[in-house]
Amino acid sequence: MSSVPGQYQRVLSGMRSTGKLHLGHYHGVLQNWVRLQHEYECFFFVADWHALTTHYEDPSIIGDSVWEMVIDWLAVGVNPGSAKLFIQSQVPEHAELHLLLSMMTPISWLERVPTYKDQQEALKEKDLATYGFLGYPLLQSADILIYKAGQVPVGEDQVAHVELTREVARRFNHLYGRERDFEAKAEAAIKKMGKKNAKLYNELRRKFQEKGDHAALATAQALLESQGNITLGDRERLFGFLEGGGKIILPEPQALLTQASKMPGLDGQKMSKSYGNTIPLREEPEVVEKSLRTMPTDPARVRLTDPGDPGKCPVWPLHEVYSDDDTRKWVREGCRSASIGCLDCKQPMIDARNWHRFASGPKTLLKTPNWCAILSPKATRRRGMWRGILWKKCVQLWA
Repeated sequence: MSSVPGQYQRVLSGMRSTGKLHLGHYHGVLQNWVRLQHEYECFFFVADWHALTTHYEDPSIIGDSVWEMVIDWLAVGVNPGSAKLFIQSQVPEHAELHLLLSMMTPISWLERVPTYKDQQEALKEKDLATYGFLGYPLLQSADILIYKAGQVPVGEDQVAHVELTREVARRFNHLYGRERDFEAKAEAAIKKMGKKNAKLYNELRRKFQEKGDHAALATAQALLESQGNITLGDRERLFGFLEGGGKIILPEPQALLTQASKMPGLDGQKMSKSYGNTIPLREEPEVVEKSLRTMPTDPARVRLTDPGDPGKCPVWPLHEVYSDDDTRKWVREGCRSASIGCLDCKQPMIDARNWHRFASGPKTLLKTPNWCAILSPKATRRRGMWRGILWKKCVQLWA
């Protein structure tokens, strides 16, 4: 059940600063950010504290990567005029909310997150038997909930993290959203809306609770957002009253599913810094072309005359990204009939890729005076917002 009002669609997404960005980041995350920044209120942040979960023994790479990564964001089209950009560690309230949430989150919830064991298996060379690594999904929850973000863009492998956040918000609201005389306070808040709006609210609430009409719920949530004559506390009560519960202090976010990146690494596996098979965004075109020419292809094509299967070739996903329909048709037919060789297959894909776009963009940006000022805490001016959400709604619960 969604408790995120239709009019309150805020997107939050972050990226760990653990080294150079590569084409997998571009196609899996940054392209999506560039689109979302024009459709939602977006908060994009450098997750440098998250980077510590796997790089705590040698954090030197984290500081260097922060600014290099932001340069790449700006170079590919992420606009600080359209989205709010910031560095996680410059906002200590993230850590404070993480601490508060950890007091009420069962350990078993963190242990059952699928990526916990998967990452331990994938990164055997690192000692990840730490609370930081176990608790990083809860830090993600704090990142999301502190902004009351309604949408979190993730791939299918990260949906479990958003579901954990929903459970944490639900538990928080259950524990701290209950109050004495809740229904009487809610009824009093309804009267403040005015006779016409109060009647509409009650009708929509009845439709949702009696008939499960989610369109009525969405309309009622939008109605509450438009009310300027009720307090924030009353609005939270009425959001909860709609769904038959207590005050909704922390709204449950939704997973905004994004298309998985099909970008393969140079060895045919998924492109990942952990595998050392990446194509950095800022690599010079000549180096990239040389790397692509040595990529493995369909193992069935031992000889030039051996037919192949594009579906089994690591290079084919690159054609799906960079080649037009005619070229892809030519590749499929030529590979299966062995009328073209593997180097012939790679060449149009290489030619179609404008490598200079990524190699030159950051160099131009670095010549802009004071470009890094966009990430200063003073320039972002969001701390007052965090204080309003965190301190008024969380810390005072224990006062």
